[in-house]
Amino acid sequence: MDSHGQNEQRVEWTVVGTDIGPLLLAATQDGLVNVVFHATDAVRDRTLDRLASRLGTEPVEAPDSPLLAEAIRQFEAYFAGTRRDFDLPLDWSLISGFNRQVLRELASGVPYGSVVGYGDLAGRVGQPRAAQAVGVAMGSNPLPVVVPCHRVVESDGGIGGFGGGLETKRKLLALEGVLPEPLF
Repeated sequence: MDSHGQNEQRVEWTVVGTDIGPLLLAATQDGLVNVVFHATDAVRDRTLDRLASRLGTEPVEAPDSPLLAEAIRQFEAYFAGTRRDFDLPLDWSLISGFNRQVLRELASGVPYGSVVGYGDLAGRVGQPRAAQAVGVAMGSNPLPVVVPCHRVVESDGGIGGFGGGLETKRKLLALEGVLPEPLF
């Protein structure tokens, strides 16, 4: 009677409009499992196919699910500047090993309005020479914004890369007061 059996896994999803464009949010019964930038129809379809193959079940559109409704509320408050931290259960099943370790440290240890260097974050998980691997972990983050990979920057002051695009990274850092508001 394992409630986490493959057959009983349910994946629900919805799309929320934000200041950085539409985000696809997906959740399992364990928590938010995926946040995807630029959720156009094509991106949405690719994401849902990928989730179906990774999680073994066809995702169901469910904007009224309690978890997704709460996630939408928290995203709206974050983009309105009235919320600094997400308080949502997270399902880490799309990521494992070193990448998961780095992302969990990022989620718990790099607060709103601050940034960390790739090398510094590597040091925090006991791998001080693994800055490049930290970059790879950020690129594979299934929960961007909530797990704030936008707060990881280059030690020389460069903004670093970002899966959602540099314009999106700049907007998130400006929202958090780390960068001046973009002019255009």
